Amino acid sequence: MLGKTAGGLFWMFRYLERSENTARLIEAGFRIALTRADGDDDEWGSVLQTAAVAHLYYQKHETLEAAKAIDFLLRDATNPSSVLSAISAARMNARLVRTAITREVWEAVNDTYMILKQALARPVSARDLPEVLALIRQQSALVRGAMHGTMLRNDIFDFCRLGTFLERADNTARILDVKYYVLLPSISQIGSSLDNVQWETILRSVAGQRAYRWITQGETSPMGIADFLIFDGRMPRSLAFSVGKIATNLGYLERAYSQRRPCHDRIDVLSARLTHGTIERVFEDGLHEFITDFLADVARLGQQVETDYRFLG
Repeated sequence: MLGKTAGGLFWMFRYLERSENTARLIEAGFRIALTRADGDDDEWGSVLQTAAVAHLYYQKHETLEAAKAIDFLLRDATNPSSVLSAISAARMNARLVRTAITREVWEAVNDTYMILKQALARPVSARDLPEVLALIRQQSALVRGAMHGTMLRNDIFDFCRLGTFLERADNTARILDVKYYVLLPSISQIGSSLDNVQWETILRSVAGQRAYRWITQGETSPMGIADFLIFDGRMPRSLAFSVGKIATNLGYLERAYSQRRPCHDRIDVLSARLTHGTIERVFEDGLHEFITDFLADVARLGQQVETDYRFLG
């Protein structure tokens, strides 16, 4: 496969996943904001920082306000990670690789773009925000369904999956970081009712609340939730699950092209860290430090995949 085509597939699905993940990040911030008695907007600065777009926001706005932050994350064309920017970039990449994807996938992506462009044509009110965020998640699921239901399991499919799970691993780590490192008001509130509500909010933002309760039979603890979202390979948005899928699809590419590349060594190291790690060790060393290292490793892995498969060639 041409590197340009592989790159188009990779980034098409990376941007699709990013649009949903940005919506989930907004939901996490919105729900956590509801737990604050003082009505402070500071948590939105944390969300912007976690999405790595705080500097762009402050280039456009002098003050931090919830409505402005939400609009920036949802609709702003100057924010390359906004939902509208991401879905537009996904559609552009889909057009570039249209001959490599099925008609159903193309139509699902195009329909998603048209529907979300209309839904985000104007600022979204706080009252309508949950409905709009649900629509974004629903459209993302429709595209994934078209991909799973109609595409051959070949190298085209593998590059689509690599984009999806690299972006998902990055996002789940960032959502964990929003909660533990930035959004918790003070160390004195760890273990408090506010702390527990915020942890449950994180579970909701990654669609894991019911699964976690089913596994733990209703028992909730911060360490248990962090363990679930980092190390539980059964959870589709956990770090372990995402890294496992990346490893699997890179393995398929290694066999398809009969060539081992540096990205395969990188994913082996990352997989081993999650396979042999424990949540006790993570908390002992620092959850924020663990997440920071993980995000850096995922970023380097993504860059290595682009280099190894000549996306710009």
